[in-house]
Amino acid sequence: MIGCDCEVCTSDDPRDRRTRPSIFVRVGGCHFLVDTAPELRLQCLANNIKRLDAVLFTHHHADHVMGLDDLRRFNWIMKRKIPCYGSQQTVSALQRMFSYAFDPKPGSPHSSPQLELHAIDSQPFEIGGETIIPIPLMHGPMPVLGLRFGRFAYCTDCNVIPEESLALLRDLDVLVLDALRNTPHATHFTIDQAVEMAQRIGAKTTYFTHMTHELGHEATNRKLPKGMALAFDGLRIAV
Repeated sequence: MIGCDCEVCTSDDPRDRRTRPSIFVRVGGCHFLVDTAPELRLQCLANNIKRLDAVLFTHHHADHVMGLDDLRRFNWIMKRKIPCYGSQQTVSALQRMFSYAFDPKPGSPHSSPQLELHAIDSQPFEIGGETIIPIPLMHGPMPVLGLRFGRFAYCTDCNVIPEESLALLRDLDVLVLDALRNTPHATHFTIDQAVEMAQRIGAKTTYFTHMTHELGHEATNRKLPKGMALAFDGLRIAV
């Protein structure tokens, strides 16, 4: 946190140094990015990301999309436009927020990311032969999407998981779930609420994400039930 001298913000534990939430998923022969966090360039450098087949957006809040401009590097690497998928609300918001990328001026000497936007709903869809299942979630009053790849699911930024969505989260090996802080919040699970929801979902392993500096990594992990832990930047999970 800017200007904060708390124990977490001044911690020597590298797992307490957190950038904004985004994940990279390799499944079959496909390489997917979920969200374009403001630190996307640094995240790709730190994790040696060299290929990108598609971007999947959970929603359009700034901490999940403001690294979008750095996708232009993958245009050079892949030698094509990068397909991007999100709800109609998210697609429309991206077109407004990054109008220069989606309404370029012919003949302009300035470069911009070359992207293809695809609106999705709650129905499963395929990219490169891989099936992706959207998971409808509520982020306060705002509908957002979690995503399921096989026996792995990613559900960031939520405080309600509807009953019909819980059915889509059965038989998981790994769940990544929102857990903002100890104290209540209008649009995110607290750590206690997240633990309760994780127990209800019953994944073999659950990692919590999107934490504030109320939650120190080591101290919080000591209190969590078996099979649950805070995620951290650079965490790699094999499913």
